[in-house]
Amino acid sequence: MYDRGSGSSSPSEEIAYLLAEAGRAVDALMAERPGMRLLGPLHQTVLRTLADLGPHARLDLAEQLRVPPAAIAQVIDELLAQGLLQAMVVNIGGRHEVVTLTPAGTAAMTTMQNDLESLHNTLLASLTKGERAQLRYLLRRVRASATRAGVLPPSSP
Repeated sequence: MYDRGSGSSSPSEEIAYLLAEAGRAVDALMAERPGMRLLGPLHQTVLRTLADLGPHARLDLAEQLRVPPAAIAQVIDELLAQGLLQAMVVNIGGRHEVVTLTPAGTAAMTTMQNDLESLHNTLLASLTKGERAQLRYLLRRVRASATRAGVLPPSSP
């Protein structure tokens, strides 16, 4: 593990340590925010996808997010139960259940976005706008490398 005191560890150890610490800080700050606490990452992704791309059939949503249909079905059922989504049956080329955001779902998205902006401002307060852009670019490259290595699934839209 990274030795914070002696400076004797390698840059690779320090980077791994700092990335893990940053992840823990994000998790802790997200847990403090009501909009983020109530919804898991997949719930948030489903809401964001429906907000960005509009109504989707369950199976299409699973394909779009590259998530097993059973996992999407569970999340959709939970979001329906919370009143954040509504479902309707459409008969186009077969029977499909299409889900879309409710006004409460849209409000939850707004709260989530506000919470993320607050989290962003708290964690990155010491960085300039240019440094924030550079960090985003570098983190996207790190995530792409992790995806290519098979450590993470492909990112959602």
